[in-house]
Amino acid sequence: MKRQLDYRNLSGDDRGTAVAIGNFDGVHLGHQSVLALARAAAVSHDAPFGVVTFEPHPRSFFQKDAPPFRLMTADVRARRLEKLGVEQLYEIPFNADLASLTADEFVEDILVAALGIVHLVAGADFRFGKGRTGDVDFLKTAGAKLGFDVTVAPLVSDGEGDYSSTAIRNALADGDPATARRILGHWHRMEGQVQHGDKRGRNLGYPTINLDPDGLHIPKYGVYSVLVDVLTGPHAGTYAGAASFGERPTFGKNAPNIEVYLLDFSGDLYGELVSVALVDYQRSEWKFDDVEALKSQMALDVQKARATTTPFLP
Repeated sequence: MKRQLDYRNLSGDDRGTAVAIGNFDGVHLGHQSVLALARAAAVSHDAPFGVVTFEPHPRSFFQKDAPPFRLMTADVRARRLEKLGVEQLYEIPFNADLASLTADEFVEDILVAALGIVHLVAGADFRFGKGRTGDVDFLKTAGAKLGFDVTVAPLVSDGEGDYSSTAIRNALADGDPATARRILGHWHRMEGQVQHGDKRGRNLGYPTINLDPDGLHIPKYGVYSVLVDVLTGPHAGTYAGAASFGERPTFGKNAPNIEVYLLDFSGDLYGELVSVALVDYQRSEWKFDDVEALKSQMALDVQKARATTTPFLP
């Protein structure tokens, strides 16, 4: 997959794409339905299959002081889209210049002049342009005038509600990984590089790996049963684990982080890329009176993690 960070100077081979457009935060089943339509359009036009998205997320631009909300980083989103067959990923920088473009200017300057798209697929609720004045009806009219086809992807839902990134965030905030999985089509994952932490876990008999959730939506604080994919290094593979999300109140007030104990594992993972899948929410974050009480509870957490994750191990 070609990841295009500068849409203004594309070569001929990088233009003329059938694209899906949107933020695709989480790449959930609703997003995947949009992508499937764009893939079919690419085949029909004998054109590359592409995605137009924005970085940073527009919400980050307009609500700079809002709490972190993203379900995945741009890098993780790119890897997910590549797995789904995307050949061209256009990450349009969302800045003051882009925010000032009218709907007409966005279509004419970016979609047509810069990208030269042949087909556009957008969700039924897609809005764009200054003041969010552009919608799918606008796109259909513009496409007919400027020479590209438009497909409107209907919103996807089941008996429990629409598939949306907001619904996933709400489920995670409620400590409900199962609902997040239903909308995503897979376990919600938090991916990152293993960092050095306080190294308290090894003194407790449960050495952990540490991830920094900076910029990401943090699920409900507490302990989870998880599956951990080690993606790089000599220990690459899938492991069961118990993860703690929160501020570690037994040891005072700390910045939020993710600590994960890998069951039946021994080795050095510092600097390696790992993906942590939330399988089950066990309990909320507690402040223990002493270290021995914490260790006793950790033993129970690990026991439950083993029971709940074993059926999903390869």
